[in-house]
Amino acid sequence: MISTLLVVQILLTIAIVIAVLLQKSSSIGLGAYSGSNESMFGAKGPAGFLAKATFILAILFVLNTLTMGYIYNKEKAHSVVDTIDPTTSVPTTNNTPKK
Repeated sequence: MISTLLVVQILLTIAIVIAVLLQKSSSIGLGAYSGSNESMFGAKGPAGFLAKATFILAILFVLNTLTMGYIYNKEKAHSVVDTIDPTTSVPTTNNTPKK
């Protein structure tokens, strides 16, 4: 299951990169920060197919990441300490200072 979600994660990453690179740049240098009317979400919301597709791909990416983290932690719920047999003796050292 994790390997399938990892493949989906890689495909989503590639799709997001392509969608972002295909979009028109809306920045005008530093003018974008000082009152440019070309903002990411203007009065009409995200305009254009690529902006909506990027938003949907980003949501899918986050959900897939959360799902992978949940499943991975569920599968790896035990610790290495849980596998130690309590009947075996552990060698100890005598750390008392000599006089």
